Amino acid sequence: MPDQIKNQIKKLKEQINRADYRYYVLADPEISDAEYDCLMSKLKELEEHNLQYKSADSPTVRVSGGILEGFRTLKHKQKMLSLDNSYSFDEIKEWMERVYKSMPRLEGEFTVEPKIDGVSVNLVYDKGSLSVASTRGDGQTGEDVTENIKTIRSVPLKLLESSDTPDSIEIRGEIYMRKQDLSLLNKEREVVKETIFANPRNAAAGSLKLLDRAIVAERKLRFFAHSLGEYKGDTPLTHWEFIKRLQKWGVPAVEEAKVCFTFEEIVGVCQAWQKKRDSLDYEIDGMVIKVNNISWQKRLGVTLKSPRWAVAYKFPAQQVTTKINDILVQVGRTGVVTPVAALDPVECAGVVISRATLHNFDEIGRLGIKINDRVVIERAGEVIPKIVKVIFSLRNGNEKDFVIPKACPACGGKLIKEKEEEVAWRCLNLSCPAQLEEGLIHFASRSAIDIEGLGEAVIEQLVRKGLVKDFADIYQLKKEDLLTLELFKDKKADNLLEAIELSRKRELSRFLYGLGIRHVGEKAAFVLSRKFGSLKRLMQVKLEEFDAVYEIGPVMARSIYEFFRQESSRRLMDKFSSLGVSPRSESLIVKQGLLSGKTVVFTGELKNFSRSQAEKIVRQAGGSATSTVSKNTDFVVIGNSPGLKYRKAKELGVTVINEEEFGRMIL
Repeated sequence: MPDQIKNQIKKLKEQINRADYRYYVLADPEISDAEYDCLMSKLKELEEHNLQYKSADSPTVRVSGGILEGFRTLKHKQKMLSLDNSYSFDEIKEWMERVYKSMPRLEGEFTVEPKIDGVSVNLVYDKGSLSVASTRGDGQTGEDVTENIKTIRSVPLKLLESSDTPDSIEIRGEIYMRKQDLSLLNKEREVVKETIFANPRNAAAGSLKLLDRAIVAERKLRFFAHSLGEYKGDTPLTHWEFIKRLQKWGVPAVEEAKVCFTFEEIVGVCQAWQKKRDSLDYEIDGMVIKVNNISWQKRLGVTLKSPRWAVAYKFPAQQVTTKINDILVQVGRTGVVTPVAALDPVECAGVVISRATLHNFDEIGRLGIKINDRVVIERAGEVIPKIVKVIFSLRNGNEKDFVIPKACPACGGKLIKEKEEEVAWRCLNLSCPAQLEEGLIHFASRSAIDIEGLGEAVIEQLVRKGLVKDFADIYQLKKEDLLTLELFKDKKADNLLEAIELSRKRELSRFLYGLGIRHVGEKAAFVLSRKFGSLKRLMQVKLEEFDAVYEIGPVMARSIYEFFRQESSRRLMDKFSSLGVSPRSESLIVKQGLLSGKTVVFTGELKNFSRSQAEKIVRQAGGSATSTVSKNTDFVVIGNSPGLKYRKAKELGVTVINEEEFGRMIL
């Protein structure tokens, strides 16, 4: 029996390690999150009851443990050197000539790979298991961050078995954070009024030094290996061979390293990466060129701080200084009004920049920006670069304060803030020219009033030709108007006019949803329709009356109230009415069945329903469809690749059913 349990634990560890390798290294998962969670739960349970078989390289150590007391320092087995930087291809050529003086040109093979902008770490594997992980520090001594590194799932706790797995090895690389993960993290920090991270490297460095392992695990840090330290075993002959071995051992290595033989090839690879750097999901700030042959690396040797056999080519600077000539105001498709700085044109990262986003009016105050200021701008992948700081020392008295506008610059409509603490100002006018196209696309969509044939391309033409200037103008279109559009003949025009006619008496909930009132989704529109019964009644509702509607919170209530108090909204509703648009209040036929009175949450990709269709079915069956799992949830319906809601349901003991079971419940 003990041997059976031991073998079962060993098999589970192998399955989980393989799953981590497929997901984090190959980006080609072969099992679902649910299956992965099941394997991990089984392993945890077995280890908890058989502690003698729990090892330091078990996958369960990634999620166990508490607050660390601090970080001890330790000495690297082999010094971690920094690279010399070069900023032009002429400097690369000069470095190559110095290398050639010591190394025959016939053996002049180089590798070229991206320089990830992360935090350097050193991983030590003994007998294939991760024993120590440390920061670079001063190159000789770093801080022991082993426990935090173990939370990073792309770092293998045990190397995959191979005939060339070394007895001991130092693997050097970078801890980094993907751009989208940084964006999500900063949004979360903004909500709780915490300082946002300036860039992915800043976030990775800050996360790696946290004493709470649970928070480190949440930060979604990742790892790329790029260099070899001390090695005990069958030493690879070339750096290229070392990269290939890393992949066999399950260690993520720098992507798309290239072997080059000439200066021209190296330049070509560097230029290609520079062009695509902004499309990557992680930051790179240059390229690293290395002598490929490891024996020649040893012969070339090192200086006090840098290897002679490698050099970094740094991409052109992504920060420059320039002057703000004016601050313009733009209206986005959702009505948010955004300030944009008009700049003296300046080249940044190979692109001439004449504008930079200021995000919101609070940002102007935070940075202390005035018109005519000299500022530092940064371009790190954004289409419109951002202003990093004002150079106050260069002010000369000609600077002017910026005044926040009181009216929308596109239509003259009133600008509002939904909450005092919110940073965004919005124009609520549905007929605002800056918002019209996107608003019409939503209004005509299948989930809203469903006008078949009135798609994005048609709407764009109608707006550009001046045939539609607000939502209601759709119902004034004539056949001769449609025949002026591209690809429109008699049949297509007739079909669209018929679809428009059918939409005049859609359900009130779909009409309300189509209006695009801020915070009002399909469920809220349905609740409003059921509660107030008609558009006319809803337009007369006082703010305090929404308090009696459980599903409508204060923020949504304020948004609805402000929308219907806008003179432009009232004129539009009157115009709809005059054109025979009369949304009908749908009656809810409650099917007494298994979902009646139940609270249901959906997660994952459903095969037979859209999410909105499934939630509508629940409401029609007398249940409530919500987006948050709690102890009051009755069912969680999972589709393909379920997310955190599925895990939360398991933690709370909520009943979990699949889509087929849900289908049987609604018959």
